[in-house]
Amino acid sequence: MKKICFIIQRYGECVNGGAELLCKQLAEHMKTMYDVSVLTTKADDYISWRDEYTDDFEIINGVSVHRFSVDKVRTHEEFDGVNDRVNDGSLTLENEYDWLDKEGPFASELIKYIKKNKNDYDVFAFLGYIYYQVVMGLPLVKDKSILLPLAHDEPMLHLNIIRRIFYMPKAFFFNTEEEKELVRKRFENYQIPYLIGGVGVSIPSEINERAFKEKYNLDNYIVYVGRIDIGKNCPEMFDYFIRYKNEHPSDLKLVMMGKSVIPIPEHEDIISLGFVSDQDKFDGISASKFLLLPSKFESLSMVVLEAFGLKKPVLVNGDCDVLKAHCINSNGGLYYNDYASFEATMSLLMSDDDLREKMGKNGRNYVDAKYSWDKIVRKLSILIEYVSG
Repeated sequence: MKKICFIIQRYGECVNGGAELLCKQLAEHMKTMYDVSVLTTKADDYISWRDEYTDDFEIINGVSVHRFSVDKVRTHEEFDGVNDRVNDGSLTLENEYDWLDKEGPFASELIKYIKKNKNDYDVFAFLGYIYYQVVMGLPLVKDKSILLPLAHDEPMLHLNIIRRIFYMPKAFFFNTEEEKELVRKRFENYQIPYLIGGVGVSIPSEINERAFKEKYNLDNYIVYVGRIDIGKNCPEMFDYFIRYKNEHPSDLKLVMMGKSVIPIPEHEDIISLGFVSDQDKFDGISASKFLLLPSKFESLSMVVLEAFGLKKPVLVNGDCDVLKAHCINSNGGLYYNDYASFEATMSLLMSDDDLREKMGKNGRNYVDAKYSWDKIVRKLSILIEYVSG
């Protein structure tokens, strides 16, 4: 049985993040065909990268997980200054390496492990492109590597130390057609083979909307699921929602599920449930009017696909090409670009039950056609056999 190694910055049952969840799901789905391992850090959050896990090794749902300590804890003070220079394009090449060290997670033993044990694995699959373990680890095993870049158009794509990574892998596994087009046009790396995968959508067999509403004392609400952060454009979401409620008084609530790394406004109609179980997540989405996702930077968005799988429409930020394409290709959601369009689309979705039902059915058909685990596993196995062949 061939040995496949996934590399990701964080990994665990309670780790909150799209890339991390995608890695976990891919690893667990591929374990029936391959001997699967994961290399990751002992960090639980991406703010400090501080070690939280204590064990060097554990088995999670049949997957061997190797954890490595992070050498340098990250602080806002030292990171924000150099990261601001990424955004304004003023970094020199030397400064870029300083940015990478501070971006982290700086886990030198993880890189040493890759170098020492590279002959023990047939394929290395790296998720993401901006983190230390990818930039420093992929060059060591480029001839047996698959890169899942999870890329979107952001300043980091312009860095020299990042650019080189996009010419190294033996193959790419993109999440969407839009991500593929972004990477190919930006780097002109047309010679590297690729397939478009994504994520399979698995909906629990039992959904209990009533139990969720009774548990959290909720009724009329829209839902946001994910990290509550500036990077997810949550401050704008708060501003838009509060303004909308002021202009359209009602009992409508905004319910949020996920870890918060920024302050949440104290408002009677904004309710944060924190990190919830998968069952609560699915029950909560299903019981909502629709899913709201304000992020401008997504390479796929599993939660949008899960909402579609639950026959729920979505309202997303139209500045994100991937999210906009999901809505257009599925006819399962609407998108906005400013407050005026946010107000208009919110009002339309809230006032038209038939429209929400039709969009929900369209979204489900879209997911069933494109995002089944059988299709994702088959495509990834094709790349694994190619890279290891």
